[in-house]
Amino acid sequence: MPRTRIISDEQVFAAIRRLWDEGGDKAVSFGSVSTATSLAPPTLVQRYGSRDAMLRAARLAAWDALERRTGEAIANAADKGPQGLLKAIGPVNIAAIAADMRDPDLARRATGWRMGVETALALRLGSGQKARESAALLFAAWQGQALWSAAGEHGFRLKDAVKRLT
Repeated sequence: MPRTRIISDEQVFAAIRRLWDEGGDKAVSFGSVSTATSLAPPTLVQRYGSRDAMLRAARLAAWDALERRTGEAIANAADKGPQGLLKAIGPVNIAAIAADMRDPDLARRATGWRMGVETALALRLGSGQKARESAALLFAAWQGQALWSAAGEHGFRLKDAVKRLT
């Protein structure tokens, strides 16, 4: 009979996300996750099989959380404009959770999420082709801003992009 897990997968995945944020993909190993969670490396190997499988499981769990958070933001920000929606979704570190787009599941999740956010933005920007194009541009600007903000750069404000696109 298997032992009861004292430390849940969610706690392991949270530790992996912290390691990603601090040092990128290379900072995640059975050893570093072991140190962060107090689980023995063999326990992690037994749970996930390989480092790649552990990272993939963490990325899929991160997509689950992001999709849940995005769905809640879309529902709760129904009366908000495009900028309000993006603020409600909050910062998103796509680079960490979609690092290997050769994985068809991760690529599908990224594409589906982007399309969902763009659809929600388009509904707030009007109707027709112009609204869809503006939503795609706004999404790209939002993600670009998030990328450069993480690097310490401060560029344009989202509200300026919204004004230019509407």
